[in-house]
Amino acid sequence: MALLRPLIVSFGSLALLTGLAYPGAVTGMARLIFPRQAGGSLLVVDGKVRGSSLIGQATEDPRYFWGRPSPTAPFPTNAAASTGSTLAPSNPALAEAVTKRTQNLRVSDPENLAPIPQDLVTASASGLDPHISPEGALWQIHRVARNQGMDSERLQALVASHIQRSPFGPPRVNALELNLALDAASRR
Repeated sequence: MALLRPLIVSFGSLALLTGLAYPGAVTGMARLIFPRQAGGSLLVVDGKVRGSSLIGQATEDPRYFWGRPSPTAPFPTNAAASTGSTLAPSNPALAEAVTKRTQNLRVSDPENLAPIPQDLVTASASGLDPHISPEGALWQIHRVARNQGMDSERLQALVASHIQRSPFGPPRVNALELNLALDAASRR
């Protein structure tokens, strides 16, 4: 019994410190220093949350740029169902998925005979990647221009203005941010 009380006090103190005080302090500091990121990096347009710049937003609307494929269930880019989706090159399911995605892209833009960039037919490891390559965005310009009734050169400039460069990886384009800019440009 003499040992039980110090154990309970130690456990309770550590639980309060590591379970409440430390996470609360870190969360509070994050909200002060990085308020947008700590709030989920939400993209708000006309007072409405349109999504997060950190999570892909699935669309099959031909008027918009499509992001990377997402195998999450029960719907694409389901943040609650993020899981590893990288299949081995030897897995027949990968070849089948890539073939199906390639066919869907070709059907959506039959006049586009250019090679399809890899990121438009392969899922990211999480299934939530919000970015596509600049090549992936440029490949879709013909379809988007035709369905939006916009000039291809104007769309190329829009894509170019949304290319994010980083010293830690290849250039990329946030598909949701690009689509929101597309909406704004089409209203003008």
